[in-house]
Formats: sequence, C-alpha cells, structure tokens
Amino acid sequence: MTRTVAIIGGGFSGTMAAVNLVRLSSGPLDVELINCDHPLGRGVAYGTPREEHLLNVAARNMSAVPDHPGHFLDWLRTRAEYRDMPEPQLRETYAPRRVYGDYLCGLLLNYARPIDEHQPATMHIHQDQAVDVVPQDDGRVEVALESGATLAADRVLLATGNQPPAPISANGGPFTHAGYCPDPWTDWRAKLPPPDEDVIVLGSGLTMVDTYLTLCELGWPGRLVVVSRNGMIPQAHFRGIEYPDFLPDDADQLGLARLVEILEDHCARLRRIGENPGIIVDRLRPLTQRIWRNFSPEDKRAFLSDHAARWNVIRHRIPQPIHQRITEAITDGRIQVIKGNVEGLSVDESRVRVALRTPRGDEQTITGGLVINCTGPNSGFSRTAVPLFRNLIERGLVRPDELDMGIDVGPDFAAIDAAGASSDLLFVIGPLMKGTLWETTAVPELRGQAMRVAQLLVDEVPTPDRDLRFSVEEEHVIEYYI
Repeated sequence: MTRTVAIIGGGFSGTMAAVNLVRLSSGPLDVELINCDHPLGRGVAYGTPREEHLLNVAARNMSAVPDHPGHFLDWLRTRAEYRDMPEPQLRETYAPRRVYGDYLCGLLLNYARPIDEHQPATMHIHQDQAVDVVPQDDGRVEVALESGATLAADRVLLATGNQPPAPISANGGPFTHAGYCPDPWTDWRAKLPPPDEDVIVLGSGLTMVDTYLTLCELGWPGRLVVVSRNGMIPQAHFRGIEYPDFLPDDADQLGLARLVEILEDHCARLRRIGENPGIIVDRLRPLTQRIWRNFSPEDKRAFLSDHAARWNVIRHRIPQPIHQRITEAITDGRIQVIKGNVEGLSVDESRVRVALRTPRGDEQTITGGLVINCTGPNSGFSRTAVPLFRNLIERGLVRPDELDMGIDVGPDFAAIDAAGASSDLLFVIGPLMKGTLWETTAVPELRGQAMRVAQLLVDEVPTPDRDLRFSVEEEHVIEYYI
C-alpha cells in the first residue's frame, strides 16, 4: 500500500523535505507538495529575481543536503560564471540568492520529474493554498485547499516558513494606503515616489539592506529613512582567528545570567586584542539550540527583551562590501536611521505619516511617499491571520509554544495538540519552531531538519529516544573565515 505525505510549504524547508523523502524512500510513497504565494522551490528567501540580493552565508556552507557538504560548490562549478573561479575564492563567494534558488529548483526537478522512472516514490505539486487539515475516521487526514480541492494523506508536514509581518492597525483594522507596503516581498517598486519624497522602511535588518540595494540598482536618487527600535544595522562578515572552546561542559545548564557573564568576559578579551567579538556568537552556535531549550521561560523572555536585538545584528551578518555601502550611505545622508517605536500610521494626502516615540519618550512624526513594513515576521502565533493556522488552533491540532512564537513541537517534530499530546499525523519543521529552538531559520539548521524529518516519515529511523530537532552532527560550523 502506498503511503502519502502532504507537505505544506514549497520554500527551502518544504522543498528539501520533499527531495529527501523521495531520495530516501525504499518503498512506495506519494509526496504531495503544496505551494502558494511565492515561487516553488525558492520561497521568500530565494524568490527574488534581483542580482543584487546576495546570500549572507559563504558558498562553502550552503549545501542543501547535510550528507553532501560540498554539493552546492560542485553545482556552482556547472555554471559558466563560476567554472574557472579559484577554489578558495569560490568557497568564500556570496552568490546571488536567485542563483541559490536555481540550485533548489534543480534539485526539486530532479526528484519530482526524473528522466528515468526508477525510484519507488513519486511527487505531485499543487499550486494552491492549504487552509485546513481535517482528521478522518480511518486514521488519515484530509488537507483542504483554497481552490476547494482536497488531498488525503497519512501524515502532514508543516513547512510554511515565516509568517508575514504583523499588520499595523489604524481605526480598528489594518492600515491601508497606496503609499504603504505591508509586505516587503510584494512589488513595492511600482509605488516609488518622486525623489524629493522619502522612502521610509520600518525595521533595520536584512530586508532593509535588500531594499536599499534595490533602490540603488533602480537608480532612485532619493533618501531612505530607516526606523528602528534599536538603531542597529546588520554587522559585516569578517576575517577571524582561531579561538579556543571557552564554555564549560554544562553550558546548557548555566541559565541566562551566568551565560551572559561568560560571553561578555570573552567579548571583552577579544576587543582587547583587536578582534571581532562576533567570534563568540559563532563559537556558541553548535550549542545554541540546546542552551535555548534549557532556559526557563523567564530567561527566554529576558533574552528576547534585553539581548535578542544585539544577538541578531551580530549573528545575521552581511558581506563586507554590502556593509560598506550601507555605512557610506549613512555617512553621506542617503540613509537616515531614526531610533524609535512606531506608534501608528496615518494618511497625509498622497503620502503616509509615521508617528514615533523616541527612546526618551518624545513624540516624533515623519512623512514619506512610500512606507515599507520590514519589521520581520509576525511572532504572535495565537494572533495569526493565516487561515490554516487559525483552523489548526480551533481544531486543537496544535498549540502555541510557551512564548507564543510558533507551534509547540516535540523531539520528533510532532506537533503538540491542545491537550498536550504528541500528534501521529502532524509534523513541523522550520521557523515555526523558533520559540522551541530559537535558531531555526538558516540553511545549516533547516537542511538537517529536512533530512531527519524525512528519515522519520519514511520510517528509516525508529521512534527516537533523543531530540532530533537539533542540528545534525556535522563539523562545527563557524560563519567567519580564517
């Protein structure tokens, strides 16, 4: 009898879970891959067609499959523009994200539409939106699609990636205006104002960087105003040094206060010798998920309140040339960074007015011809506007994690239902586990999850007696290069 696994989400996580299911299956298996909104195989991250949007991780660490660490490098060699690049340069290159999207689409095509029908598993792709999952009396589930179609499955994998940014309210509902873009991955370029009016970006992270680079490539000569609660922009990748292991064996049991004390001490040591303290964040990375899991809820909330912003600008870095362009634009006045909280949006004829509150408590108002919401994914899961998630919550099939950042998930990727029981039908990978793991958005984490959940779903591994959610046991990864 052929078993069916339905995967909801066609970005990196869903694509690689589907690829691994097909490549690992030794018996009949039907994989139903459901994708909507963003290009299949590319998702939000790699769906950009723009050459200026680069990977933020060097090519050496971007293999999509953990059991073949050089896979992406080997694939790059098949392209004319990388064929003759010296190996050291190729390993450290930051390829355009659209090129990485080509890589993922090639992998997907190879397993979804093989030249020779030699594999026992098959894959079917549905360009539709999943809106509900309904358990059936026979122990299977029915996935309801927006089109009205349904799919029967034995198991369902949620791999939907990040939620869109949280809406900004106005007059009891989401703010709407021709000069406001609530999602930075829609075509805001068609809304560009005259150069004598500012473009305002809410948020100073990686999406802000993408926005500025695109404005430059379009030749738009105006000013970009960046509104940020912390006023920090992403830091640059750097050339680092060897640094010894500095954490005790029980690092995951230390608690936040003691851990911060140790990290601050070693950051200070690195500063004293003129080295980048970001080395400490990279050295911590193999342990980050376990440390986060063992934090108390109070420690997790304290981290999010007091340390997460600083962690993010150090952890999610950008290539040095791009960082230099951003800092030069700030110096030249092409980019203005304003530190403050957004209090609300309102209409100012053809423009949008942004009300702010500064760290000193002062009120401030700025106006732009275009405002783009780059505040990052909505992290309030219980308040989600996504129909699928609302229905799953109402049916009691899932529950929010203890921080309400995503779905509560067990050590075998099984969703935890409203009664606290582990599901036999519904599984979860990717950013939906951020409240559980914290680090679960980058390729080094996601490729391991996609591999392990596929092994689990094809019964290649028994029910685990250990936590499978953590990163695979591969060589310690450091993002700086030596």
